Amino acid sequence: MRPPEEILATLDANASLDAMPFMPEMLQYVGRRFMVSHRVEKICDTAGKTFTSRRMRDTVFLEDLRCDGSGHDGCQARCRIYWKEAWLRRVGGGSGSPDHDEEAALELLARTTGATRVERPIGGEVKSVYRCQATEANAASTALPKYDLAQYVREVRVGNVSPSRVATVLARALLERLLRALRLRSSSALRPPRDQREEPAPLGLAPGELVQVRPCEEIAATVDASCRTRGLLFDHEMLPYCGGTYQVLDRVERFIDESTGEMVELKSDCLVLDGVVCSGERSVWRWFCPRAIYPWWREAWLRRVDEQGGRITTAA
Repeated sequence: MRPPEEILATLDANASLDAMPFMPEMLQYVGRRFMVSHRVEKICDTAGKTFTSRRMRDTVFLEDLRCDGSGHDGCQARCRIYWKEAWLRRVGGGSGSPDHDEEAALELLARTTGATRVERPIGGEVKSVYRCQATEANAASTALPKYDLAQYVREVRVGNVSPSRVATVLARALLERLLRALRLRSSSALRPPRDQREEPAPLGLAPGELVQVRPCEEIAATVDASCRTRGLLFDHEMLPYCGGTYQVLDRVERFIDESTGEMVELKSDCLVLDGVVCSGERSVWRWFCPRAIYPWWREAWLRRVDEQGGRITTAA
């Protein structure tokens, strides 16, 4: 990671480079060394709600560095951080972190902190909302045509995915499309029963507890016709985790809405599970997105696991 003075030289008045903000949460990593995990050649469009892909350039992900929300009033979205290549340099010989200019570090902190809020028209009135990499991702990228095959070639060429993975994912997508056209498979992740939905008793799960994701047929009994439980969608990217055992990472209580920049306070149970992320392999027209977003889970979709005996328990 380049020192503060070099990063500052790349930023505009909005603490951005090519519309991508450098955020206060990133300052803790300045001067340190990390491994590049992915080149960000494309991302899924969740802010614009088009559910397609967008082209991004000169950007990478470093390991699994995620935003902790400390500079945005505790947002718990845990988004992976985008790193423009201009903020980085290859590591040569030697070891240790280089010294940096404290005055430049303070100026970088001030500029990035000042750019976390912006005035925007929302619902007919001008509001002060949050600004972060997630809210600006569409401005920092361009739309990708659905049938642009070059996007998959790029993923292989830069080493993000193997040719065999591309072939497997696209073949499965074609099969799914055929089955839906023949009405042999629903477009939803689950087939909700026609009778009354179930609502299991709350579990009151806490971070660190072990849980098992219920089988698909049990989760289906808790969702409505739109595959939602109290408004939260169960989607195709969550299917591979059914039946698996995982640790609760956190309870999500607030997050920034990418499309508006407003902070949303959740009134119902919502959890993220450690290591359980979107693979980018089952989302139509968004294949191979590397964002690894954490899906959100209702307690109704989970069972508590007794660590001592490996037993699975439910609320009384």
